[in-house]
Order: sequence, then structure tokens, then C-alpha cells
Amino acid sequence: MNFISYFVENFLHAPDRTKLPRRVTAAIHERERANEVLARIIQLAIVLLFGFIYVISPKTSPAEAFYPVPYVLSIYLILSVIGFIWALKRTIPDWAIYGSILFDFTLLYGLMVSFHLQYMQPASFILKAPTLLYVFIFIGLRVLRLESKFVVSAGMAAASGWLAMIIYVTTLDPSDNMLTRSYVEYLTSNSILIGAEVDKIMTIVFVTLILAAAVNASSNLLVTAATEKSAAQALSRFFDTSVASGIRDNSEELIAGRGVSVEAAVLNVDIRDFTKIANDMDASRVMDALSSYQSRIVPIIQNNGGIIDKFMGDGIMATFGTNSSDKDFEAKYAAAAMSAAEDILNDFKIWADEDGDLKNIARSGIGIGLAGGAIAHGAVGQSDRLEMTVIGSAVNLSAKLEKHNKILGTAFLAARNIYDTAIDQGYEGKLQASLETSMIEGVPEPQDIVVLKL
Repeated sequence: MNFISYFVENFLHAPDRTKLPRRVTAAIHERERANEVLARIIQLAIVLLFGFIYVISPKTSPAEAFYPVPYVLSIYLILSVIGFIWALKRTIPDWAIYGSILFDFTLLYGLMVSFHLQYMQPASFILKAPTLLYVFIFIGLRVLRLESKFVVSAGMAAASGWLAMIIYVTTLDPSDNMLTRSYVEYLTSNSILIGAEVDKIMTIVFVTLILAAAVNASSNLLVTAATEKSAAQALSRFFDTSVASGIRDNSEELIAGRGVSVEAAVLNVDIRDFTKIANDMDASRVMDALSSYQSRIVPIIQNNGGIIDKFMGDGIMATFGTNSSDKDFEAKYAAAAMSAAEDILNDFKIWADEDGDLKNIARSGIGIGLAGGAIAHGAVGQSDRLEMTVIGSAVNLSAKLEKHNKILGTAFLAARNIYDTAIDQGYEGKLQASLETSMIEGVPEPQDIVVLKL
């Protein structure tokens, strides 16, 4: 990409908002409204400053003075208050902003014209007034809307207004236009140096162009940021909260095949015979039943420091100890997993007393399997389709223990090693535990397991 195309793309190319999702447009709209309120507050501050300067400035003789200033400032104050209230209640339309720009500069230049009348000086006195600097404040106000068209409009109004002032000053008295070529004379008298006035116009134009380019770039950035944020919020709903936060905050790019080995616990939860229950429901009711069940289980797991790894129909797989951002939970992963399982069993007891689908689910029973040990935690897939997951013997054993509940007629089975680790980590639950050795389907060797009951 050459320099010209780069400049056009980043500074002159306006973002196309017509194709943005509604949620992104709403986010941008909210930001622009907040900025418009800020602009109105600044306008109020400006008119109050004008009023303060007017009050403390020396006045000419009342009999000879021309005093339009208090009336103009009063009108400007009233309109500024109206604009502020309008901005608070609803979006100000473009035509009102253009009207505000026109009034800003009409006010400013009108006040400057009044100076030579008030102080009974030649018209060229206007061109020496430091009030011109307020031009840049009025242009800068339009930056807050993050639309370059308003900045350009303000700049055009400022430049054309100053040009009109120059014409007014030089034509007011045809017999003496007070033009000079001497820079010293220009600075030390009411003489007019055309080059100096052209410099002022050029400064206004260049400041306007720079601000417009910056606003356009900022607007592009705002659209991109709002789009990315909205997409991230939507996509993060497909991940556990802590996983989504870890992906966002990770300084390294997420790459398939990159992972870490951790000591962790893996918990599998499943509803017995949910497929048979679902056969008697229509599709929408099946999804409602799953949502009701998951809305009870997921918070329990997360409140105990677990991370939801995946949903498998009515099955839920969670890990404890893979959240490296929470060292307390990570250090007591086994105890946390046992506490989560106990809380699930306690909650399941009251499902039969609930109305709706949870009551039907409670009749079938629940199965929980817990295992632990060294597992690999990281991303798998391809560059354009990644999934965060865990891999290891503990993952497989947890799933098989969950299924083995059906054979034993139990609700919760844990591998002996993870149960012992939980005790060592301070787990003091109220579950009844009985030890046994059992052959687990799919596992070649007998396993020492713990049957846990309320």
C-alpha cells in the first residue's frame, strides 16, 4: 500500500455505518450522544466565561457606548441551555448542529465587530482582538461528535467569517483603508497587513483539515473498536467467563497446539436418561429444559472456582485448577471440585419440589464423575477454528466414572487419588464416603474409587 492510499484509507475514508450490526450502531450512537452532551457543557462554560470577561472589562462612557454584548450573551446562554437539555433527552439532529455552528461564529464575529463601536476605534481595531482565538475552541467543539463533516463546516464558517471581517474592515472607510506593508507598523498601530490576515485564514484552514483528518481516523477507530467489542462480547458467551477474559488479556496470540500442563480436577455432570425425557418434548421445550438445568449447575461450578469446558447435550464438563489468574482456587483445585459436586447434589435434592421441567429431570437422577491429575490445557483446532480444551487420562476417567454411576446406581463417583487430594487441601464436606475397587468400562485396570452420598 503506497502512502496516498494509506492516507486516504486511514484519514479521508469515512466509515460505512450502514452495514454495521444494530448493536454496534447503538454503541456508537451512545458514545456520540455522550460527546454531544460534553460539547454543550463546554458551550455553557464559554458563554459564562464571555460574561465574566464582559463584567470585569472596563466600559466606555454610558452616553457614548454601544452595548450589544449583554443581549447577545443572554441569547447565547438561553440557546446553550436549550441545547444542553436537548442533548440530554435525545439525539440532536444534524440540522440543529449546523445551526449551532452558524450561531457560534455569528456570535463571535458579531461581538468582535461591536468592539470598535464600543471603544470608538477604527474598524481595523477588530483584527487585533485576541477573541479570534475562540475560533479554535468552536472548531474543536465539533471534534467531540467524531464526524469530520461538522469539523469542516465549523472551519469553513470560521474562515469565511474572518474573510468577511477583513472585507468589512477594509471597505468601511474607502478613503482610508489603513493598509500597510510594514510589519512593525501593523503591530504598533491599527494598520492592516493583508499578509497577516491571510496567515490567520490559512491557520484556520490547516487546523480544520488536521482536526478533520484526526476525527475521521478516530471515527474509523471507534467503529472498529465498537465492532470488535460487540463481537468479543457475543463470542465470549460461547466461553467460560474466565476463559474469555484470559483470551482477551493474554499478551500472546492464541495458537493451536500451544498449551500448558497443570494439576487439575475434571468434573462431569449428566442427567440420567435425558434422551428418553426429551423424546416426549418438542424441540423448544427440550432447549428450555436444558437451559433450566444448566442455569442451576453452571453457577454452582463457577462459584466454586470451576471453569466450564464444554456442554455436551445434557452433559457438562468443568475443570478446576486451570484458571491461572486465581491462585487460591488453583492451589485447592481438588477441594473446590469436591465442594462443587456436593453443592450440586444438595441443589438436586430440591429439584423435585420445583415446578416445570426440573421436576421431570429430578425423577431420572443425576450422575457426577470426578477425577484428577496432570492434564494438558490449551487450544486445539486450526488457525481459523480454535477450541480451548483439556486432554489427559483424568479427562477420560471423569467421563467414565460419570457413566459408571448408572451401573452402580449411585449419583457421585470420584477417583480415590482426587478425593485424598481434596482432603489434604482442606475439604471437610458432609458427604458419606465409601471406598471400593471396581472395573470401569473402557479402563483396562481396576480403579480405586470413592462412592459419595448425601
